[in-house]
Amino acid sequence: MEKVEPRTLAGTMELLPNEQILFNQIKEKIESTYKKFGFLPLDTPILELSEVLLAKAGGETEKQIYRFNKGDTDLSLRFDLTVPLSKYVAKNYGNLSFPFRRYQIGKVYRGERPQKGRYREFYQCDIDIIGDGELDVINDAELPSVIYTIFKELGFDDFTICINNRKILNGLFENIGQKENSVEILRIIDKIEKIGKEAVIEELEKINVSRESIDKIIEFIEISGTSKEKIEKLKELKINNETFEKGLEELKFVYENIKLFGVPEENYKIDLTIARGLDYYTGTVYETFLNNYREVGSVCSGGRYENLAEYYTNKKLPGVGVSIGLTRLFYKLNELGLIKATKKAISDIIIIPMLEDLSKPIKLATELRNLGINTEIYSNQKKLKAKMKYADKLQIPYVIVIGEDEINSNEIKLKNMETGDEETIELDVKKIADKISFN
Repeated sequence: MEKVEPRTLAGTMELLPNEQILFNQIKEKIESTYKKFGFLPLDTPILELSEVLLAKAGGETEKQIYRFNKGDTDLSLRFDLTVPLSKYVAKNYGNLSFPFRRYQIGKVYRGERPQKGRYREFYQCDIDIIGDGELDVINDAELPSVIYTIFKELGFDDFTICINNRKILNGLFENIGQKENSVEILRIIDKIEKIGKEAVIEELEKINVSRESIDKIIEFIEISGTSKEKIEKLKELKINNETFEKGLEELKFVYENIKLFGVPEENYKIDLTIARGLDYYTGTVYETFLNNYREVGSVCSGGRYENLAEYYTNKKLPGVGVSIGLTRLFYKLNELGLIKATKKAISDIIIIPMLEDLSKPIKLATELRNLGINTEIYSNQKKLKAKMKYADKLQIPYVIVIGEDEINSNEIKLKNMETGDEETIELDVKKIADKISFN
């Protein structure tokens, strides 16, 4: 029989057990933080009807979607968690309480060209707050607190949550008569750090932006100083535009209220170059960076949108949300050596029987599990040396060897595999559990 070479599809991530343990620990910390802030769990299907999933899709997004037919049914794999959320809220509107706070952690699929840190299958960790008709902007000020808590839980201190407001940018372009060119202008000015100011001016001239408008754009992107100084300088631009003024008001409000949610001022700032989601976000936008590792890119991003489910319902459902691309984040942190997959097992203790009748060892293992101790029992017939080598290789913290002598004396030796110390204690499940828990 001809063998098939075992290989994994490019653009997908498969981890060794020690790496998967670390990945799961990070995922669990994110999920526990979401729960801490009162977000409700949601799980939507990976497969959706193409007609539903692609209601809004177009351009590059539609090209990247995995789409196929099963019989007469046209199906697609979800490419993000936001579109399924839109469908879910529209479909279940009458059964939900608003504002609807949900979190979802799940895999999404995009047919991108695989490259380092860029995957076709990857985990997204999303939270959103959805309003019914309206959603107070104070919600925009709360989400940085969730971001802050997550990255502190993951062991990071030096990171910055950058905030901006799309209305400011949109208002600026409306004011200078460049609303139709806004996407192209943002694409050009986004390159200013790479190509310099003069090259940016040249590119703006090529798309027929007037010199007066260019001067206004350059004046805007060169605004510097503290966040408070940036707000004052934005006022000094004297841009007489309702959208701009509303955006400035919202940005000032969000900035001043983030601290109420316990985020230190050194961990957030106004950054007027943040302009993500050109065709989606309508107000506050967020990007989060590890200050010493800017090459990782944004580790958490999101923003405010005007109407979540406009393609599925006439009800206006504004919202604000953030997302962490967990698979990419894990890859980057691992690549930089900022995380280490050192834990090789999830067992707290392993019981090694040295007798034919396994009833007592199995009973002890069951009782330890009932007390919340992760317990493994080695049931293969091997020599003691091989069994101890197994426990040592997996770095299981504690080992109990049970033979006829231990059962007759009602005493066992609990071995700490890290220190090599052995302690004789009564063969009593609570006393064993107390020793493991105490240490």
